[in-house]
Amino acid sequence: MKFVAFERSLQGTGASRRLRNSGRTPAIVYGGEAQPQLIELDHNALWHALKKEAFHASILEMEVAGKSSKVLLRDYQMHPFKQLVLHIDFQRVEANTTLHMKVPLHFSGEEESPAFKVDKCLINHVANEIEVACLPADLPEFINVDLSGLQKGVSLHVNDVTLPKGVKVVTHGKSNPVLVAVVAPVEEVEAAPAAAPAAAPAKGKKK
Repeated sequence: MKFVAFERSLQGTGASRRLRNSGRTPAIVYGGEAQPQLIELDHNALWHALKKEAFHASILEMEVAGKSSKVLLRDYQMHPFKQLVLHIDFQRVEANTTLHMKVPLHFSGEEESPAFKVDKCLINHVANEIEVACLPADLPEFINVDLSGLQKGVSLHVNDVTLPKGVKVVTHGKSNPVLVAVVAPVEEVEAAPAAAPAAAPAKGKKK
């Protein structure tokens, strides 16, 4: 995905406020051996780009002053109540440096699984993304997860997912996290008749 940015020379609160008033969003590009680069983006174009999944989870091609470079979206700040992007951060991508990135999971086949179709189980997506480590060239935009084989009482874990070549999952110490839980349907159970209250013990006679 490609976007166009512009060089920015002024910085500070006042300069950023004037920039936003003119329809631009202040931004910074950092990482690698080069110094951080101050840039600005057209706010409307940025607003629409942020609605796209690929802008968050793939390597972006940034053009500044006719030169292209590869970057990742790392962070952005929104106004508390206005539809306004206050600031955005990008990280330079180097071909030989391993990336750590959260990648969306695209689930399919859920309604065809025995757990859903036959046993009427509830399929609960515990996680909608996973963190991966890989070289930039191997970074997937998303990972497909086939749920057509789900069975009643069997959850789907990270180790059950087929990853693209060169991609490893980062679990931060968790051995095999659950991604999809299969919950059995609530069965109606006939209420048992209430037991009669136990008789109160007889009080002893006072002497």
